[in-house]
Amino acid sequence: MSETSILEVRNVTRTFPGVMALDNVSIDFRAGEIHAIIGENGAGKSTMMNVLAGEISPDSGTILVDGREMPITSPRVSQKLGIKVVFQELSLCQNLSVGENVLLGAFAAQPAISYLNRTRSGRMAADMLARLGMYDVQTDTPLAGLTVAKQQLVEIARAISQEVRILILDEPNSALSPRETGRLFDVVRNLKSQGVTIIYVSHHLEEVLVLADRISVMRDGRMITTLENGPGVSLERLVAHMIGRSINASGQYALRSDANAHKGNIAMEVRELSVPSHIRKISFQLWQGEILGVAGLPDSGKDVLADAIFGLLVRSGEIEIGGIRLAPHRPSHAIAAGMSFVPADRRGAGVLLSMNVAENVISSALERFTRAGFLRLGLIRGTAQQYVDKLDARIASLGQKIATLSGGNQQKIILARGLVTGPRVLMLHEPTRGIDVGAKVEIYDILKSLAADGMAILMISSELPEIILHSSRVMVMADKIIMGQLRGSKITEEAIMSLATRSDRERAA
Repeated sequence: MSETSILEVRNVTRTFPGVMALDNVSIDFRAGEIHAIIGENGAGKSTMMNVLAGEISPDSGTILVDGREMPITSPRVSQKLGIKVVFQELSLCQNLSVGENVLLGAFAAQPAISYLNRTRSGRMAADMLARLGMYDVQTDTPLAGLTVAKQQLVEIARAISQEVRILILDEPNSALSPRETGRLFDVVRNLKSQGVTIIYVSHHLEEVLVLADRISVMRDGRMITTLENGPGVSLERLVAHMIGRSINASGQYALRSDANAHKGNIAMEVRELSVPSHIRKISFQLWQGEILGVAGLPDSGKDVLADAIFGLLVRSGEIEIGGIRLAPHRPSHAIAAGMSFVPADRRGAGVLLSMNVAENVISSALERFTRAGFLRLGLIRGTAQQYVDKLDARIASLGQKIATLSGGNQQKIILARGLVTGPRVLMLHEPTRGIDVGAKVEIYDILKSLAADGMAILMISSELPEIILHSSRVMVMADKIIMGQLRGSKITEEAIMSLATRSDRERAA
């Protein structure tokens, strides 16, 4: 690894109304290193990435590339410097094929009038996919048919399809299985060996300790420290730098108990649910007062389960909430019956980016906040503030555009919107995706409190610690069916992965 700084940020400050997003931040990145940036939500990581991507300009400070001052005034300037950013929220075109998405950047760099050699382009896209180990995905496959996990790998393939010197990855494995994460790490290390600088932004501290050469910690818009990764750098030390005090790092997860086991009637019953190509005739019950965790690999069917139940996908079978049978393909009917859904793709299907915090919080229950056709502004503000306080969302004001919030705070506002309806059944898909250690604790405490009050919670997650420590029961999917259920002391990583990697044929045997 070279000791030469390829990129330097010196005394950069950036403010938004009521928020000091970056406070005199300085940091350098070496050629051919993996440099992790960690910090809680609101620490300034997202703003830093946007500055380097040319999406926003700093109020003051300088940026140097190869030792020369180089103002990054636009995304085009950033890209010409060889800086490529893969944001956590996907920016792919769902109506195009996998290969077309991989080569979008290359197409954009061509002259307005030029000949597109589809055979050559197809080979180029296939080569990029092969570098990520995606041999099972054809370049002519419609992107919309892939799971979120595979779409994320396509996004990374697009970033490396052009000449890249500095690759910025924002929570790149938030929706990946352990196997896909290992593949991603191999790709990152291979790029490093080719001299590419990797800026790795992650909330997963364990993976940072495994992967990074150096680790920088941000807090409240300031750069706290940069550490050479080695024997003296521990999970506890990183957490202490992140939150400004020492705690037991295992405290990021409360110990699982059976206190949130079901204590009432059946809240939801699913019978013979099927979704073409994704789920095959599964049946299960969700009880009042329990958190039912759903685990499985990306192709297991778990990632479409909540969408199907909520009525967003073509489905067959029966779903009942409190004895009310839900009409298929009608989310409004599910909401009226007492269901709320927090999706994994918060930018594509969750937040209303053009609206402010208060409007997002109450948007799922507008009828409660109107009288004679007029909005009850006082009630809206009071209710929104109540949930902002309850979830400890870091905002400048209720009128702040939600697009300007960090990813974790956006997730909190989506959860608030789901709770405003007073649901009997709450479904969450990747509930803490992209959320930092401190915010996770708050979300878990809220979910356990809701379950203790009798709410039925269905939690679908790719994070095994989340499933293991916060579920009273775990349902494992594989091969488009429910492969098994686990309770109590049997909820272990080994047991979950054993079920998740089985096939229907093995189960029958």
